Amino acid sequence: MKFKVSGRTDVGIKRKSNEDSFAIDRQLGLFIVADGMGGHAAGEVASKMAIDVTTDYIKRTITTDEPYLTGYNNRYSRVGNRLCSGIILANQLIADTAANRPEWQGMGTTLVAAWLPDPKSPMLAIAHVGDSRAYLLRYGELKQLTRDHSLVEEQLRNGLINKKEADSSSIRNMITRALGFRERVEPDIVETEIEPGDKLLLCSDGLNSMVSDEEILAILKLTGGLEATCQQLISTANAKGGKDNITVIIASFL
Repeated sequence: MKFKVSGRTDVGIKRKSNEDSFAIDRQLGLFIVADGMGGHAAGEVASKMAIDVTTDYIKRTITTDEPYLTGYNNRYSRVGNRLCSGIILANQLIADTAANRPEWQGMGTTLVAAWLPDPKSPMLAIAHVGDSRAYLLRYGELKQLTRDHSLVEEQLRNGLINKKEADSSSIRNMITRALGFRERVEPDIVETEIEPGDKLLLCSDGLNSMVSDEEILAILKLTGGLEATCQQLISTANAKGGKDNITVIIASFL
């Protein structure tokens, strides 16, 4: 499955520093967005560490039989299991680093990663921890592939609030999972077959907290290049207040 891909990150309007990180490895077919948190530049350290460790792990193990960190989950493919193991390793290293560096205590990061390693296969594996998201645009419809690890999402899932109330909730940024906060973390895995014409969007919550899904859909359907579309998403988030760092990756499958 051939693809074109582009990504951008922006500090936003309200923040003084950018703690988001992203990576695109075209050779691996790997795309990652991470949204760091913690003072004294710790969030930036955590998000970059998460991406570097995950990417390096996949590069090292892609052609080996190295054991999976928590065993093999038969519900998912080898690709999904390998991606999950990389994220679990990243969590361990971030937690260990924070424990040994007092100035970085409390640092953590969300992460969403998509991996399509075999150009002959349409199977895409997505793993995430926290509230960074993956969306899929297909046949003019936008579908959110990931489910936020947040208190608001739990309320929504249990029928305690509706979508409108969730979007305006004062606790919408309170997440229930992140890398670095505990010794062990459980990423959620989603696997889906990609079709020609699909567009995949990975983003930090600095985008979707400011821009509605309907607005995201309208921008993704524009016919300009991917770089221009990434910039349009960021510009729209900033025009609506830019309260957080904003990071997006868009992949278009051919």
